[in-house]
Amino acid sequence: MPMPVTMKMGDLMSEKEFFQFCQMNDTLEFERDSQGNIILMSPTGLFTGGFNSRVTTELGIWNKENQLGEVFDSSTGFTLPNGAVRSPDVSFVLSEKWDALPEDELETFGHVCPDFVIEIRSKSDGLSYLQDKMKEYIANGTQLGWLIDRFDNKIHIYSADQSIFIHDSLNVMLSGEEILPGFSLNPAALLK
Repeated sequence: MPMPVTMKMGDLMSEKEFFQFCQMNDTLEFERDSQGNIILMSPTGLFTGGFNSRVTTELGIWNKENQLGEVFDSSTGFTLPNGAVRSPDVSFVLSEKWDALPEDELETFGHVCPDFVIEIRSKSDGLSYLQDKMKEYIANGTQLGWLIDRFDNKIHIYSADQSIFIHDSLNVMLSGEEILPGFSLNPAALLK
């Protein structure tokens, strides 16, 4: 699997400059690692994009009923405590964290780590790259993360205690645990 293209920038751009760079190149998707290197993200194929949309919709329906926070799609950039700017495929931030954000950060890559993330492996994603991202989310405050890998038919569950559990099937009922009480998802049921 190909890896995303990384531009070795170091700390040549401030946070504000990186945000402006992304706005000026709004037809492209970027992330930035904790060393300031810019990562050019490939768009997903139609199948992965549709699957991602269905997963986001399920979380959105649950949140509309429970109103515990905010749900975000794959276009949303978050500035993590380590300085990286990441865009999970699906993410959720609890209300108390969202409400505490200064208003001027709501239209930028706000300084908040999602409480829950989902990464969905696409054909252009290397598994080790996504595993490293998941570990980074957890190290920066994410409480629960799911890496859905339909190519290897596995789901990797990352927990706040740094543990990782791997299901050897996509046909499993995943639980939102304490972070998303009552939320469950069977990824296999959303594959079309």
